[in-house]
Amino acid sequence: MNMTSQKNKMTRFGFFAMTASLFITVYEYPTFASSGKTLIFFLLLCGVCWFLPVALGSAELATIKGYQEGGIYSWVGKPLGTKFGFAAIFFQWFQITVGFVTMIYFIIGTLSDVLGIPELNKIPTLKFVTVVVIFWLLTLLQLKGTRITEKLAKYGFTIGIVLPVFIMLALAIRYFMAGHAISTNFTNSHFLPDKTNIAALVSFVLAYMGVEASAPHITELENPKKNYPLIMFALVIIGVVLSTIGGSVVSMVLHGTISSNQGVVDTFQALISPGKNTFLVIVLGILVSFGVMAQVSSWIVSPTEGLRFVASKGLLPEKYKQVNKYGVPVPLLIVQGVIVTIWAAVLTFGSGSSGGNVAFETAISLTVIIYLSAYILFFLAYFVVIFKKQSLPRDYQVPGGVIGKSLVAGLGLLVSIAAIVTAFMVPDTMTKAEGKTYIVTLAVSFIVTLAIPFVFYQLYGRKHQRKETTSDENDITGV
Repeated sequence: MNMTSQKNKMTRFGFFAMTASLFITVYEYPTFASSGKTLIFFLLLCGVCWFLPVALGSAELATIKGYQEGGIYSWVGKPLGTKFGFAAIFFQWFQITVGFVTMIYFIIGTLSDVLGIPELNKIPTLKFVTVVVIFWLLTLLQLKGTRITEKLAKYGFTIGIVLPVFIMLALAIRYFMAGHAISTNFTNSHFLPDKTNIAALVSFVLAYMGVEASAPHITELENPKKNYPLIMFALVIIGVVLSTIGGSVVSMVLHGTISSNQGVVDTFQALISPGKNTFLVIVLGILVSFGVMAQVSSWIVSPTEGLRFVASKGLLPEKYKQVNKYGVPVPLLIVQGVIVTIWAAVLTFGSGSSGGNVAFETAISLTVIIYLSAYILFFLAYFVVIFKKQSLPRDYQVPGGVIGKSLVAGLGLLVSIAAIVTAFMVPDTMTKAEGKTYIVTLAVSFIVTLAIPFVFYQLYGRKHQRKETTSDENDITGV
């Protein structure tokens, strides 16, 4: 056991890269770019008022004695009670089962473009098979433990995210110095949002989601008490800087409608060889795809490790706590893979009609608001820690005492609620009938999904949980 633990020990940069690859990604730049100059406002707002509170709160909660295993399950479950901790880890995991498909769609769109294989992205059966093959291959790679995940994350982050972004920046500087005009997508927009683009807030919150998802691996990090807070601070700075650079360049270079799937490749084409794929464009497209693959890889293991911890507490059937000799929860990965395969079929074969497009957009919005539900529980739990758990020993404290901590938690909570509200604003691209379908489907799906973990806990978890899982909740009856 000690040998396995030692074998899976992660360096500071390895943990940093794995966490960064959970949320820092190139594929969201076209979405940001559609907002023009407003993207800078949104990225700064969400970075300071949401991302920073999540990072600061995570850094403190992760160093509290007794809160260091299980990630968001323990952070929420200890202060609010086991059922809320179970709901938080469920929401964190469930949203990514849809997110995997959308991330792999970007990979397919990029590769089909740079490799000149449009059929890969246009023929539903071929697209579905490609999604499934990519996902299951990446799942199989995780079976040898976090060593593989760490390596993929390191290379994916450095050559699949950081390198393309700085190449894009350098090319953009050369492009504008050569006399090219800045796109009206950027120049005709305003820094502050208005009623026409306020709904974009949810996309920018999504850009920073996931920084806490690596927390279940904190016990594998070298010197976690010192290194985890340092890593969180570094991630905030790098996340905001890279997203602002990438989104701004795409917005300033591309004219007209910006493609969500191919916007990054279109930008490289415009900067290097307008209208055609040169060798450099192809290489950059492959590197960006590799970066997204690394992100998928990191997401495959992080939430499932949290679920395995939950299973070890009796809240899931016994078989789901089983791990192989490398400490990987194989039964959970199989269940996750089956669910992702089902989502891939639903989204791929349902996207050929208007209703399919509505279903796809509904699924994306659903993933965001479900994840935000976990964050709302996270901030509420942090409030309880601030006011009722001050005596618990910890190695890091958010600066400013009770007032500073309350401000941090309050900002994060308010932005989370605001983002959920904006998700229920009908996109301009939908007709009135489609908008009605979108709202009804989203609302019903949201309510049903919110109920799932609480119903499951009531019917199974409460009866099978081990007594030690309720360590803190007796202190806060009535919460």
